[in-house]
Amino acid sequence: MNQHTRIDLKPIPFIDVAAQRRRLGQSVDDAIARVTTHCQFILGPEVKQLEKDLAAFCGARHAISCASGTDALELVLLAREIGPGDAVICPSFTFCATAEVAALLGATPVFADVDEATFNMDVASLERAVAAARKQGLKPKAVIPVDLFGLPADHDAIAKVAAAEGLFVLDDAAQAFGATYKGKKLGTIGDACATSFFPAKPLGCYGDGGAVMTNDDELADRIVSLRVHGFNKDDKYDNVRIGITGRLDTIQAAILIEKLKIFEDEIVARNTAAARYNAALADVAAVPLVPEGYTSVWAQYTLRLGPGRRDAFVAAMKERGVPTAAYYPKPLHRQGAYGHFPAAAGGLPVSDRLAAEVISLPMHAYLDEPTQARVIEAVRAALKS
Repeated sequence: MNQHTRIDLKPIPFIDVAAQRRRLGQSVDDAIARVTTHCQFILGPEVKQLEKDLAAFCGARHAISCASGTDALELVLLAREIGPGDAVICPSFTFCATAEVAALLGATPVFADVDEATFNMDVASLERAVAAARKQGLKPKAVIPVDLFGLPADHDAIAKVAAAEGLFVLDDAAQAFGATYKGKKLGTIGDACATSFFPAKPLGCYGDGGAVMTNDDELADRIVSLRVHGFNKDDKYDNVRIGITGRLDTIQAAILIEKLKIFEDEIVARNTAAARYNAALADVAAVPLVPEGYTSVWAQYTLRLGPGRRDAFVAAMKERGVPTAAYYPKPLHRQGAYGHFPAAAGGLPVSDRLAAEVISLPMHAYLDEPTQARVIEAVRAALKS
């Protein structure tokens, strides 16, 4: 770009939470007002209603709300009594919470690589990670596949390995609740599914929040107990297990009830925006792949650039008033808190490459065509400069 060229355009939001707020308008205000009127701020009636709505939405027998997506993951591992000496297989190319919960409970996260095309857990690397865990004298107990950027992992292939190796499958759908895999909605895949309602997620509240979905009655009962200090449902002062304070507050539940009503419509809008990006950018960058039989909720729309191109691209986009984000510039096996944990034999080369090459563009359900056209024009110009 010529240094004398002046670009003076209104900045584009990366995720436009305010646009959704304008659409929901009075319905959210009224929902919050109902809570402040009845004053049942903890485990009020809206919490139970939300759990019923979530279960109905995805088809799971149980949905148990909690305080965050991280708590959702931790509650499942707590319920499974996973701890010291146990190995939990995780992808390295993801947010730290996936491995964090295993480490917090004294278990050992063991890192697997991801697939070059989908960015989700590579099944061959999963098998090597299980072998690496056993080589270190650990007991492989669980695998946490992540449905990264809104796209489901290859759950059938993962389930096959899990069955052969005796692994519990905890689906980390923090970015992908609402997506489908071979006709099934996430929430019904694996032994349990955890999701997040962080405000930037496709289904987000106005603070922190999360949920666990499962068809396992006994597991659900344990999680309900564990999220409130491990209480006994017949005597709340007789704690029968050591738990946490992991409740979703009633105001957040009330907000999510209203948001869930428009969620399907928003998923359609996200896919429309993703299709426009794909059509306009496939000739200049590696656009996201959605395998046949999968759907994505597009928590992020992520391009893959060639080696060494990202910094210049980010700078050029910023100059044009278009925000970008790099998820995740340092894979878990390279981070200070996690670098000492075991990994699959042969290393994690795909995670390393993706960490240096991916970049996400503005994506949300309210990305209108004129705004998206600006983003597309900026991307094409930035890649040519």
